[in-house]
Amino acid sequence: MDAATVAAFLAVDLLLVFTPGADWAYAISAGLRDRSVVPAVAGLIAGHAGYAVLAVGGLAVLVASSAGLLTALTVLGAGYLVWLGWGVLRKPAAPAAATGDAASSRFQAVVKGAAVSALNPKALLLYFALFPQFIDSARGWPVAAQTGLLGLLHMTACAVVYLSVGVLARTVLKARPAAARIVSRTSGAMMIAIGGVLLAESLVG
Repeated sequence: MDAATVAAFLAVDLLLVFTPGADWAYAISAGLRDRSVVPAVAGLIAGHAGYAVLAVGGLAVLVASSAGLLTALTVLGAGYLVWLGWGVLRKPAAPAAATGDAASSRFQAVVKGAAVSALNPKALLLYFALFPQFIDSARGWPVAAQTGLLGLLHMTACAVVYLSVGVLARTVLKARPAAARIVSRTSGAMMIAIGGVLLAESLVG
């Protein structure tokens, strides 16, 4: 896998990682609970790692080669994204509302994070639709190795961004409930918009 391909993947991947979504919302929530965000982020990365294992096993290429299956996954994921975004808009995260969960264990934070990222349509689309576009079976690297490298790069980007988001939420938003609600509502609106675009593209396609 050449440097140009890796750079192109990182450019697209970072755009996706920096787009607020379910993972962002959970990282912000962990930060607003005034606890370490490391267990929450570790859970989020664990969910992505599960997709990476499936992708290395060849599932990503298989799904990408089936237009019907990919469309079905996109529609399901987009619908879930719209539903999740609506939930965030209805009940935006705020410090006062999040303090009651402060006693939950680090293990619970990891499990919740893994569930959030595992059910995140953005992760599904990344591994099943984006990865195959940067994988070339004709190159010297095995497909599994190329997929593993892309997965590692993606998880590293996620870890850095989500840790930063959680820490910023803890240090900046905790003392500013109004700002916390604005950020939460913006995240929810972004999820709805992204889900709507994905649904529209699936219907048009």
